Amino acid sequence: MASRKYFSIVIYAFILGAFANTAFSSLSRDYYDYSCPNALSTIRSVVEAAVQKERRMAASLLRTHFRDCFVNGCDGSILLDPSPTIDSEKSAVPDFQSDKAFKLVDEIKEAVDQACGKPVVSCADILTVAARDSVVALGGPTWEVRLGRRDSTIASRDAANANIPSPFFSLSELISNFKSHGLNEKDLVALSGGHTIGNARCATFRDHIYNDSNINPHFAKELKYICPREGGDSNIAPLDRTAAQFDSAYFRDLVHKKGLLRSDQELFNGGSTDALVKKYSQNTKVFRQDFAKSMIKMGNIKPLTGNRGEIRLNCRRVN
Repeated sequence: MASRKYFSIVIYAFILGAFANTAFSSLSRDYYDYSCPNALSTIRSVVEAAVQKERRMAASLLRTHFRDCFVNGCDGSILLDPSPTIDSEKSAVPDFQSDKAFKLVDEIKEAVDQACGKPVVSCADILTVAARDSVVALGGPTWEVRLGRRDSTIASRDAANANIPSPFFSLSELISNFKSHGLNEKDLVALSGGHTIGNARCATFRDHIYNDSNINPHFAKELKYICPREGGDSNIAPLDRTAAQFDSAYFRDLVHKKGLLRSDQELFNGGSTDALVKKYSQNTKVFRQDFAKSMIKMGNIKPLTGNRGEIRLNCRRVN
């Protein structure tokens, strides 16, 4: 009898402990309300000032957040510099705009730690919130960011090369890639709308403008002045005609076969995503709503919570 009672108590304690661990490990909108009530306003003010000074900063932050979440979850691993123990993701699938984002995250981290009085907010949360605020700064939608991510103590260049979508992907490859991260075709199209801001290097769209047939010939001709067959790899072109403003021009460009990247135009090329692209091209409100929903979904990919990971003192290296 006594042994049964003891067994019941042990099982109850285990279940209660598991429940508590789940409850306290989950993300929440008010995670920093008590530990650092000024955290979000501090992030927003630094981002707004940076984007006002250089509007391209918004695209840099948004892209870096995408890359971070697609490697191994939104854990800030993309921010780690190379070291004897860190196989940095910064050298994988290079993005010419990321360096600016890394520097801005450092600036935000310093400001937030000062506002909090100590390191309380993770670099992963800083990047996630900063991406949202950068979109808002360019006239895009806002959304609720659930907080409580912790920072990874590892990075993987191989994982970055394998998991970050390529600008040369076909539609089937894009769908497969997003599905592997728990994202569906609607998420794929909505999140691709993030290309309504920013630029791309010649090296990423040269093959599309010279070798593909699903591109407006006049558009391709204009781009060839920027991007010759040889050389000029770092020359840049806007991802859509209003690259400094968050709007639905990106989708209207796709409908007219003016997608800058092959992976962009693949979304409107006689496949399963055509209808949604056309819908977004005609209804900006629906695109904004779906983009916000998909950003929330992406931002919740495999976060480190509870006792996993750490709160970095410096976003570029582990403690």
